[in-house]
Amino acid sequence: MIQDRHSAGAKFDDEDYPAYTMGRAAEMLEVTQPFLRSLEEAGLIDPQRSAGGHRRYSRRQLRRAERARELIDQGTPVAAACRIITLEDQLAEHTGRPEPGAQS
Repeated sequence: MIQDRHSAGAKFDDEDYPAYTMGRAAEMLEVTQPFLRSLEEAGLIDPQRSAGGHRRYSRRQLRRAERARELIDQGTPVAAACRIITLEDQLAEHTGRPEPGAQS
C-alpha cells in the first residue's frame, strides 16, 4: 500500500502524466475542444488515450496548448504557432533554459 502511495505521489510531480480529460483541459485553457483537436492535427500535442479511447493531456501539453492559444490570439496562424513553439522548445533544450511556460 505504501508503494502505491509513492507511485501516486510521483504522478503529481510528473509533467508528462496524462491527468486531464479533453473537457477539463479545454475548460482550464478557456478554449474549445475542437481547438485542442486542431493542435493535435497540427502535431503540436499528442495526447495519450484512455482504455476507452478518450484523450488525456499532461501538464506539459497544456502549457504548449496555452502558448499556442496566446500566439493564435495575437493573429498567428495555427501552423505557424505550432512551428514557433516547437522551435522555442528546441532552443530551450539546447541552451538548458526551461521551456516557455515551465515552472522554475
